[in-house]
Formats: sequence, C-alpha cells, structure tokens
Amino acid sequence: MKTFTKLTVAIAAAVLAPAVMAAAPAKGAGVNGEKIYSANCASCHAAGVLGAPKVGDKAAWGPRVKQGKEVLYTHALNGFKMMPPKGGNPGLKDDEVKAAIDFMAKS
Repeated sequence: MKTFTKLTVAIAAAVLAPAVMAAAPAKGAGVNGEKIYSANCASCHAAGVLGAPKVGDKAAWGPRVKQGKEVLYTHALNGFKMMPPKGGNPGLKDDEVKAAIDFMAKS
C-alpha cells in the first residue's frame, strides 16, 4: 500500500507540476509601474504633497536618481520623511513598489 501511495503522489506531481509552473507568474512579470503609480502614488506625487517629487520633474528626481535605485527602493519600501512605507499601502508587493519607483524616476 505504501508503494501505491508513493506512486500515486509521484504521478500526480508529474501531471500537475507543469500546470502549476505555468500559472505562477515570473517574478516581476506583468507589473505595470504606471498603473501602480496611478492607483497608489499619484495622490501625493502628482501634486507634490508634503514635498513629494512630482512625476516628470527632472530637477526634483535628478538628485534622488543619482543616489541609486536601491536607495529609492529602500525609501519607498520602508518610508522616508513624510512618506509612509509602501506609500501607505501595505498590501503592495515589493516588486509593485519598485515598478512604481522605476516609472516615476524615469518620467
């Protein structure tokens, strides 16, 4: 009976593994930084609320970008000055926050 159970599990794993792998998105795949920005970040970054750098303001973003993406990511993920962690949306995944930062920094 033990052999039958092991064989059944092995067959099930072999049959289901490709379907599970196909359903699991690649890390960062399909994350649209502009959509994340629009839904979560624009409320402050579109108008420059409390000193938030506006999207498209190269003078404001330039010095920040020079610090490197990792610094920008760390600030966005953990909070910085008046900005709460993840812009106040703890439900965002790290990759989503990073995609929004990438969008804002290159705009």
